[in-house]
Amino acid sequence: MQVPVLTAVTDAVWEAQLLTALERGDLGIRVVRRCVDLADLLATAATGQARAVLLSADLRRLDREALGRLAVSGVAVVGLVPPDDEHAERHLRQLGLVHVLSADTTPTELAGAVLEAVRTAAPPSSGQRRAVADPRTALPLLPDQDAGDPDVELQAGKVVAVWGPTGAPGRTTVAVTLASELAGLGSAALLIDADVYGGVVAQVLGLLDEAPGLAAAARLANNGALDLPALAGLARAVTPTFLVLSGISRADRWPELRPAAVEVVLSLARSLARTVVVDCGFCLEQDEELSYDTAAPRRNGATLAVLEAADVVYAVGSCDPVALQRLVRGLAELREAVPGVQPRVLVNRLRPGGVPGDVEKEVRAALSRYAGVESVTFIPSDVVALDRALAAGRTLGEAAPTSPARLAVASLAADLLGVTPARSRRRARGR
Repeated sequence: MQVPVLTAVTDAVWEAQLLTALERGDLGIRVVRRCVDLADLLATAATGQARAVLLSADLRRLDREALGRLAVSGVAVVGLVPPDDEHAERHLRQLGLVHVLSADTTPTELAGAVLEAVRTAAPPSSGQRRAVADPRTALPLLPDQDAGDPDVELQAGKVVAVWGPTGAPGRTTVAVTLASELAGLGSAALLIDADVYGGVVAQVLGLLDEAPGLAAAARLANNGALDLPALAGLARAVTPTFLVLSGISRADRWPELRPAAVEVVLSLARSLARTVVVDCGFCLEQDEELSYDTAAPRRNGATLAVLEAADVVYAVGSCDPVALQRLVRGLAELREAVPGVQPRVLVNRLRPGGVPGDVEKEVRAALSRYAGVESVTFIPSDVVALDRALAAGRTLGEAAPTSPARLAVASLAADLLGVTPARSRRRARGR
């Protein structure tokens, strides 16, 4: 049985020679259609009539999003580059392609590469075919190497996602304070604002929100042009060890944060800082599946991509009856959206009177009974200190070093780095 293959090759003369060579021998593959451009290729791939595609590196508008759509359609991709064109090969590698061949490769070797690509590609399940708008299915497999240089292996840092349900429980405050405390302990920290509904990290830190930040990094990643120096150039330095990748300045710019591109940014960010703290959006819904039967816009795809890539997920809730109910429901939604996640629950704004009786005891009992959460970390409420920090555009550690809220988050940072609390406090006093 021969594997049906599509072609999308810009050089018509070379494509004709390739087809002739493939037709002369029984190599196990059969070209079923020659696509004239990327739109034609994506439309044909969606029909399910092919298992692989041979495409040129210079195919117009080829990006990571297009490769993600091909993956969802169950089409393996083999890239073709001109002989000795290192730039073209590098471009395809940065887009995430594993199988890249020179145009002067023999038909036998080419057919072998196609068959290998089909064999190693994970076919989409029936559930994926029915729900092609699922943001997670649009994430193509990445090479094990750094996307900026396939020959360089860099030490991977840790990604920490700060998430919480709707209602502004204090996700951004926790994320900013956590990143600044990690940096204060001498560990390089990168804070990424990935909230697609209203990121305000830049404003909280007194930075200009016109900076391109994450949107520019995602755009470069989608085009296969993001490497480590480019990512470092887009990050703003608050201190030598505290970097910030600001978010989108308007909520209507969410289409710029494509999930496949955000995944690449996170992969490179691990090499830029020891700890990458990501401020996530609250929503985990996948309403696109209800409205589309084709590849759809994925507003919450960036949030899901971050949560799936994270090594640690903090789920933040506030200390009042309404917020706790939202947290309980949100934890159930989180486990459903990202199976296998084990969030660390933070209850923010702890204060007397927020819940009747012994606040900590009652909150622990409620979360244990209704959400199955046995370990809870509390962050005390300190409105005066937080207002002072926000008004000055400074971190909580700078504006109020002795704030109980700041000390609670500092303990979280020390725990992430494996530093003893005593050592953490000494470093904090030495700032």
